[in-house]
Amino acid sequence: MSRRRRQVEREIYPDPKYHSKTLSLFINTIMQRGKKSLAEDIVYGALDIIAEKTKEENPLEIFLQALENVKPMVKVVSRRIGGSNYQIPMEVSAKNAQALAFRWIISFARKRSEKTMAERLAGELLAAHKKEGNSVRKREETHRMAEANKAFAHFRV
Repeated sequence: MSRRRRQVEREIYPDPKYHSKTLSLFINTIMQRGKKSLAEDIVYGALDIIAEKTKEENPLEIFLQALENVKPMVKVVSRRIGGSNYQIPMEVSAKNAQALAFRWIISFARKRSEKTMAERLAGELLAAHKKEGNSVRKREETHRMAEANKAFAHFRV
């Protein structure tokens, strides 16, 4: 990150199927080694599985609700003060919260035991939609850590 001037924000184009910028960012986060078409196949396959399982006509709503259930409000940042390290609770910006939610959902989906990545991602998104699953548990754990270290909030800069 440059110290001289603000970084120029790139324009994100909406995805071709659902016309959602959030889904486009999620596809870019799933993508590995520049294989965007494979990432799109995985995400759209997962959304098709969600639509089939829930008999819902719009799986994008389930995706967005799952994302809201995983986004953290606070996080802890390690800071060295006076020779000892403190875990200081900090509020998370909306952009950073979305990035953390993406990362958590994808990492826990990759650890699941279903056969294909689309099935794993669909399972993790459905679990997050119901406020259960590993990604929601990670958010609750992060909030508990911040609550436990609330006494060090005055060290915030």
